[in-house]
Amino acid sequence: MSEDIKSYTISIYTENNIGLLNRVSAIFQRRHINIESLTTSQSEIEGVNRFVIVVNICEDQAKKIVGQFEKQIEVIKAYYHTEDQTIFTESCMFKIKSELLFEEPQIQNIIKESNTRIVTVNKEFFVLEKSGRRHEIEALRRDLNVFGIMQFVRSGRIAVTKDEMKITEMLDAFNN
Repeated sequence: MSEDIKSYTISIYTENNIGLLNRVSAIFQRRHINIESLTTSQSEIEGVNRFVIVVNICEDQAKKIVGQFEKQIEVIKAYYHTEDQTIFTESCMFKIKSELLFEEPQIQNIIKESNTRIVTVNKEFFVLEKSGRRHEIEALRRDLNVFGIMQFVRSGRIAVTKDEMKITEMLDAFNN
């Protein structure tokens, strides 16, 4: 068993119950594992939520954590995947002073070259939105930081697997 530390995306399909987030984070806390990113949303299945959690751990830890999640009553199924096994992205938004949009031609070049979208513009500020890999977002942040960023926010990872997870078939079989 390799003890190589890698970035793993852990997907947990759950019922939507109060307090589950605390129990999910406690599993990482007990093992002294830092969560790099956490996103939760409705899944492709009606009434089922999905956590997408990114952690840097070894595969043995990933297996144990997935096993711990599956012992939770509300957890339907948990999986772990390497970056090579997933297609993933993050989103971010930047709020910047409006005057810079018109006075700094370099900002317009940065927007074009980075495939960034202008969400809104008013007299005081404009807002940019970018989706992509973490390194692309960080590069854009470095480029814009020179001009001053009023606000910045980045989402957690959202991901789908390259291989089918068969969660829908599993639930259909369970419900029938």
